[in-house]
Amino acid sequence: MKIQFLGATGTVTGSKYLLTNKSGAQLLLDCGLFQGLKNLREKNWAEFPTDISKISGLILTHAHIDHSGYIPKLFKDGYRNEIYCTHATRALAGILLIDSARIQEEEAQYANKKQYSKHSPALALYSEMDALASLALFRTKEFAETFEVDGFKIKFYKAGHILGAASVLIESDGQKILFSGDLGRTDDLLMLPPHAPVDADYVVMESTYGNRVHPPLDAVNEFKKLVDKIRERKSVLLVPSFAVGRAQTIILILHKLFELYPHLRVPIYLNSPMAKEVTELYAKFTDDHKLNHQETREIFGSVKIISSIDESKQLNQGRGPMIIISASGMLTGGRILHHLEAYGEDPRNILLLPGFQAEGTRGYDIAHGERRIKFHGVYHQLNLEVEQFDFLSAHADQEGLLSWLKAIPQKPKRVFITHGEAMASDTLRRRVEEDLDFSACTPVDKQLIELN
Repeated sequence: MKIQFLGATGTVTGSKYLLTNKSGAQLLLDCGLFQGLKNLREKNWAEFPTDISKISGLILTHAHIDHSGYIPKLFKDGYRNEIYCTHATRALAGILLIDSARIQEEEAQYANKKQYSKHSPALALYSEMDALASLALFRTKEFAETFEVDGFKIKFYKAGHILGAASVLIESDGQKILFSGDLGRTDDLLMLPPHAPVDADYVVMESTYGNRVHPPLDAVNEFKKLVDKIRERKSVLLVPSFAVGRAQTIILILHKLFELYPHLRVPIYLNSPMAKEVTELYAKFTDDHKLNHQETREIFGSVKIISSIDESKQLNQGRGPMIIISASGMLTGGRILHHLEAYGEDPRNILLLPGFQAEGTRGYDIAHGERRIKFHGVYHQLNLEVEQFDFLSAHADQEGLLSWLKAIPQKPKRVFITHGEAMASDTLRRRVEEDLDFSACTPVDKQLIELN
């Protein structure tokens, strides 16, 4: 087999891996959108680096946009073969890909209306119709079910992280390669831990938190400190959150908090139509997480869902204390920007960044001290207090990644460290080599490697 790295090298976005076997059949694993820095986003508009017509199938580890968001563009450019994933991933992709298309179309329309784009007219990368049509290509598989695509044997294993997330074992030409996918935490409050790695000749390993360890903090207690502040100040806590996983974890933590301290209860608003749809899936796929059906309904039913644009606008006229959870998690778009515009100037309010912020995003800039932030075509001065909670991440940290890899039954020939910023990937590579005595490397963009 040969593997070519078409994304997620030196960055946490744009995951794409192309496998080619001796017969010439090709398999694409993940098809993610590049996000963050402009030079990364521009890659989404470049011609796909290989002949799409030669790809026999697409394997999707999970539904996050940095792994799935390029699928409608691939379809737009002519891809018509099957896309294989788990049941929950298909359900989530049906929500996320449509939302991704809508956001792009809405942002293009808004940019044309306000005339702040350098392009005339501003265009969306793909349309909602492209996203809808691409969903017809999806085929679902069970965890641990073996299936074949043009000479490749494939099997999904639970990766934790989010609903449906999988590590993937692929075998062809007598060789096995294991893709970690995005690995969850063994101590995740909501998700089950990842399945132990299975025997493989090669491993492609994510490194989002390859140079960091999650702090041993009590999540309920940390949120209690913020709730105490907004109650005292009668202010607003803004929480930009990923609609998948992060929003549900935060709701669970707040539910636990108000169970322990009923007198601290404040209104919680979930202002994300996508997060609403995603939250409903937790009741359907209870085998993927730690809550039973009744607990799921009770916990996620404890927040006020904001659906319409009018309701969202009214929320900007509200008074604290209250908590607003809204997408997107790195402030790259969505309704959270309208709330930031409404509440960002008041120093009594708090903006909580609940996890990793990729370089090139507004969340990254704010986390690193920038308070003059551009969105909707103009700059906004932010005076509100800013907090960041790294411990809420749904990714395994450095120790979690090493522990998972260490559990592989036999020493692999090589470990490819990907899906991390350059420093994170290289730090994990060094730890893998020094602590585990495994051969490891950090591939570069478009690098082609023959697996001997």
